[in-house]
Amino acid sequence: MAENAVPTRSALADAGQAGPGQAGPGQVAGQVAGQVGPGQVAVRIEDPPLVMSMGVGVHGTVRRRDVFRLPDMWQLHLYRYAADLVVDGSAYPIRPGRVSLIPPGVQVQYIYRGRSEHLYAHLRLPTTGPARVVPVIQDAGADAPQLTELLSRAVAAWPDSSARATAQVWAALWDVVQLGAAADGGPHAAVGRALAYIAANLASPITVPDVARAAGVSHNHLTRLFRAETGDTVVAHIRRRRLERARHLLRESTLSIPTIAASVGIGDLQAFNKACRRELGASPRAVRSGH
Repeated sequence: MAENAVPTRSALADAGQAGPGQAGPGQVAGQVAGQVGPGQVAVRIEDPPLVMSMGVGVHGTVRRRDVFRLPDMWQLHLYRYAADLVVDGSAYPIRPGRVSLIPPGVQVQYIYRGRSEHLYAHLRLPTTGPARVVPVIQDAGADAPQLTELLSRAVAAWPDSSARATAQVWAALWDVVQLGAAADGGPHAAVGRALAYIAANLASPITVPDVARAAGVSHNHLTRLFRAETGDTVVAHIRRRRLERARHLLRESTLSIPTIAASVGIGDLQAFNKACRRELGASPRAVRSGH
């Protein structure tokens, strides 16, 4: 059945099941809200979700098969076990580290192989804004630990700090969308991880091998991926991001030039001056004066 943490919603799921050819709540007959094709759903996450319930779901201890619907809520699950999932008649294997996003009104069937635990969130998503297509279920790969951390923090915060929990779930949804984009030919997930690592470490020494390790790929593979996705080298991107931040701080703060240089990872003032002239077309003092 649905997660034990939300018995009232579970009861609604049983009571609100739509029969063949019938429309469930919030959907048109013959079409389930959010579905765009076999194995794919369209999500809108420009605004934060409305989290209704979340926790750690424990299944497979009493019975090996659950069949249910959530008539008006999306289901986000991050799995820690192997099982089989059937969504609206289509079968998908569940493996540890896979994540699913199932739209409202869809009949789901879980076939367990024993005690099975997953992190889950039941939520409502915005109905306006750009739609992003993602697989119903996909492998989180190297992003699985980050997703686990986000959802675990959200579970710990829920329900006493619902705003904090919502922020964590929203971040997890963006990660799930990014995974789907990479699978569909969008920006590669490893490049996304590389960009995030660079942004978080601009004040520190950064080497391409450091970035490759954070991205979970080899140095050569990252170099090829990064060039293909961004049109730039890793080194050039790091340099550009550092000088973009330096320009902002020079113009918008009263921090000293040595402090700004150190904050963007260029501790040597002569090197910082040369970098500013090369990337920004002027010395740090000239940039600060509005050049």
